[in-house]
Amino acid sequence: MAGPGVTGIDAAMALAAGLGTRMRPLTDTTPKPLLPVAGRCLLDRTLDRLEEVGVRHTVVNAHYLSDQVACHVAARHAPRLTLSDESARLLETGGGVVKALPQLDAEAFFVVNTDNIWIGPRAFAPLAAGWRPGEMAALLLLVRKDQTLGHLRPGDFFMDADGRLTRRGAAESAPYVYTGAQIITNAAFEGAPKGPFSLNLIWDALLAKGAAFGVVHPGGWIDVGSPAGLEQAANAAAAWPRLAANARNMETPV
Repeated sequence: MAGPGVTGIDAAMALAAGLGTRMRPLTDTTPKPLLPVAGRCLLDRTLDRLEEVGVRHTVVNAHYLSDQVACHVAARHAPRLTLSDESARLLETGGGVVKALPQLDAEAFFVVNTDNIWIGPRAFAPLAAGWRPGEMAALLLLVRKDQTLGHLRPGDFFMDADGRLTRRGAAESAPYVYTGAQIITNAAFEGAPKGPFSLNLIWDALLAKGAAFGVVHPGGWIDVGSPAGLEQAANAAAAWPRLAANARNMETPV
């Protein structure tokens, strides 16, 4: 795997504490991050992506069927994994990050969902290449709406020429969808609540200050939110080696 990324950021948090209710009955006995996609579970696929860009330590949170996630984390050796146990209380995305901040111990870090599939080689490389410390408090990996599968919402963000983001708001649609991967600073969580809350609360504050930016993933993206989405993801994952080979043959930057 690759060495440290150009960002110098080698820490990450993988959000794996969701209940997976839309994936029932598959999640009755298996937590969603451990569901297999073409022979490799969603969590491992996400960790592989982080390892590609030089991440060496990842905190994985767990709530639902947390013992299974803990066993999986203990069995994997790269990147180095630490469990953030939320079995007593589900903290949502923002609260989960706040709880993990002492374990992350980094000025900036990746935060990634574990229920997405990013199609194309080195999917997190645009984040690594686009990060501008001091100017940015958050950099979100986006995808064009027509490059998504399993995603029915009308887009999340508009982006200006400098990459600054604004929400769709009252507009009928927006061209970019958040893919579940970002780089964010530790300082962005100063004054944040200690209990459950969404990362949207942090984003709203950063958007108001013009400190939230976006960068576009050039490949495809799948929101694995249902058993049908899992099947789509398996088909796309099976095709990925061919897509990667085509990209190399065409000398496409990855």
